[in-house]
Amino acid sequence: MHNLGATVRLEDGSLAAIPAPELAAHRPTFIQSLQQRQALLLSVEDHGRHPIAMLAKSARPDQAPSAPELRLIDPAFEERMAAYLKATEEWAPPDRPPPAERHFIRKKRRAAYFEGRSKS
Repeated sequence: MHNLGATVRLEDGSLAAIPAPELAAHRPTFIQSLQQRQALLLSVEDHGRHPIAMLAKSARPDQAPSAPELRLIDPAFEERMAAYLKATEEWAPPDRPPPAERHFIRKKRRAAYFEGRSKS
């Protein structure tokens, strides 16, 4: 696969080109096939010197059953995360800066130390 299309090896060992628009239209199918090393059903046409391959109509993903809808927000997870963060507030000592600030203060001091060493 490359920016101008793809090259595939057919069952008979010959090579065929997949045009860029065909690859762009069905890129996830081609990538999945490449990663899982699964053969795809292609229709091959001989035009001129080199054969051109396209995904066969029966193998096109737009005719396959659709995947379940992806949920990006899970209320149960959000509640558990909020409860965890609230519980961790108790761990920070009240008389000192919050842990994140203490971490960055240490980082700044260490950076200043190394900067000072490189100047001398």
